Amino acid sequence: LLHWNSFKNNVLPKLLVVFSVVLPALFFGFLIAYFITSKIILLSYLTYIFIANLIVLGQSFKRIQSEIAKADNVDKIIKQYSLLVEKIETETFQSKKLKDLQKQLVFKNETASAHLKQLSELFSRMDTINNLVTAIVFNGTFLFNLHVLKALLKWKQNYSTELEKWIEIIGEFEALNSLANLAYNNPDFVFPEINSEYKIGFSDLSHPLLNPATRVANDTHFYPENFVILTGSNMSGKSTFLRSLGINMVLGGIGSVVCASKANIHPLPVLVSMRLSDSLADSESYFFAEIKRLKQIMDALENGPAFVLLDEILRGTNSDDKRNGTIEVVKKIIAKNAIGAIATHDIEVCLTTNEYPNILTNQCFEVEIKNNDLNFDYKLRNGICKNKSATFLMQKMGVI
Repeated sequence: LLHWNSFKNNVLPKLLVVFSVVLPALFFGFLIAYFITSKIILLSYLTYIFIANLIVLGQSFKRIQSEIAKADNVDKIIKQYSLLVEKIETETFQSKKLKDLQKQLVFKNETASAHLKQLSELFSRMDTINNLVTAIVFNGTFLFNLHVLKALLKWKQNYSTELEKWIEIIGEFEALNSLANLAYNNPDFVFPEINSEYKIGFSDLSHPLLNPATRVANDTHFYPENFVILTGSNMSGKSTFLRSLGINMVLGGIGSVVCASKANIHPLPVLVSMRLSDSLADSESYFFAEIKRLKQIMDALENGPAFVLLDEILRGTNSDDKRNGTIEVVKKIIAKNAIGAIATHDIEVCLTTNEYPNILTNQCFEVEIKNNDLNFDYKLRNGICKNKSATFLMQKMGVI
């Protein structure tokens, strides 16, 4: 629909416009004359005009096709838009923002829903050109589709500047409605307090998609130029914690509730490197995909501070390269005043905190081996992870 709206050639050749009026008028004039006089020669004239109408339509057929290209069922889509807009127009809002959006749905003393219904009807009529019998009869007699094309182009000329705005308003209401549903369905979630001091704090932070009955919440706090090095054994909760931070920072930044009992944040852009994949189509290895993503993050940090989350970066290279590369990435990120966390299994990366004790901190998730089984409590602790689980788990599963 937006592609159709962006195509701005709204003028038909003048001769085509003249034919669209004169030929149908002649056809119906001769048809009436035939009914009155019953002269056979008039049938010949009607046949000639019928053929002439089809020739004229053929001259504009490509233009008609270009207007309705990729517009399958677009009339039904626009009709649904009109119903949504009509619902918005008739609602009584208390919020100033919603009232302002509602006011923008009136144009030329008529509602946007009425204009959209008209557009839906025009596309529906234009679709008759795909029915061979109907197209021949309607266009041979009075150039039906050419008149619809004229009306469609006139609609676009009058309302194209507003159409994109109306669609954006529908999208805005849909987004706000989704956020309202999230808040309504999760009464234990809270709206975060907002600060301008680059401080970020969550009490009982968790991931909103985890089962409320079983999820484990954690308290976490970040201060200006504060970056966390997060360690923990496999399956201990590092990645889930990073995702919890990311999704709740995004939710808080757009004005939604967050999955926490208390939150105080400075809204920042959220930059992440997680769950990357290689690309056979682009001949791109996993390692190169990581490097590209890290480059994007570094470039974004040139524009100002951000909240950065990195999950086990540089997996696609050897241990020494991974360790040295990770340390250098951390140093460059903190040099750009970023806030955030990086998850790693490499203890030597954690020792970087000795060089930057006022910026870097170590936190971890631990695992305990009890009764020949792994026990995860998913609680965030200060310090470096001491226990490991990979070898034990492989032995238990019979891998080694």
